[in-house]
Amino acid sequence: MKRIEIIANHSVEEDILEALKRRKAGKYYTKIPSVQGVGSSDPRFGDHVWPEENCVIIIYCGEEEAILIREAVSEVKGRFETEGIKLFEIGD
Repeated sequence: MKRIEIIANHSVEEDILEALKRRKAGKYYTKIPSVQGVGSSDPRFGDHVWPEENCVIIIYCGEEEAILIREAVSEVKGRFETEGIKLFEIGD
């Protein structure tokens, strides 16, 4: 079993969900709609200085589905290289 966390700007959230849907992956997920923080791209604090926020999509799945999820996220990252899309994977 794997736990995948996708952290991304709200601006690409629908693109990620559509890419997952096309691959029939990530059908069951938990979404945390508004998260703030600092990563390797610009800060996202939802305030007047740094107005953007991210979302987190958490998916538990097997290895075959994880491959499809990685492909979907990679596709979206390729189209939106500056949006700070990250995927973290835990599990065997």
